[in-house]
Amino acid sequence: MDITRCPWPGDDPLYIRYHDEEWGVPTHDDRELFELLVLEGAQAGLSWLTVLRKREAYREAYRGFDPAIVANFDETDFERLMGNSGIIRNRAKIRSSINNARGFLAVQQEFGSFDRYQWGFADNTPILNHFEHDSDVPATTPLAEVISADLKKRGFGFVGPTIVYAHMQSAGLVNDHLVSCFRYPLSASL
Repeated sequence: MDITRCPWPGDDPLYIRYHDEEWGVPTHDDRELFELLVLEGAQAGLSWLTVLRKREAYREAYRGFDPAIVANFDETDFERLMGNSGIIRNRAKIRSSINNARGFLAVQQEFGSFDRYQWGFADNTPILNHFEHDSDVPATTPLAEVISADLKKRGFGFVGPTIVYAHMQSAGLVNDHLVSCFRYPLSASL
């Protein structure tokens, strides 16, 4: 049986699995949200497939993406990350990820969870878009700009509107599967 899906995963099995099983599926787990935030920041200027291929190395290097552990990373940890060929070794991105862990904990403290903070921007309901073509899917939206500005105000880095919108897509705050994609009705019903 042929499956119609969004065209962006192409024929790469890893990309297809990510599209079919994760992208656009609402997540409310803070650790998963932190992982996606770090990975989306690492992706800046690169392809998402590049990051997906390094995901397991990131999970190991970032100690399972426990924000409390990452927030306590020191210079030794920073140098360890810079020496890890399994991840993207960009000084600014790595420093930002550690700083963002600290901001993440502050948001958890203020709101009870990062989930409550982030999903509050979407009234706790995934935004269902109705795009017919890849070219219809925006790189950012006014809501992503609002969230980006708020994160920046809180001291987060690598959280520009485009990165935030990609994070919203990956965490399921928005359903940007094309209406012809088999995942569209599945994600719409979540």
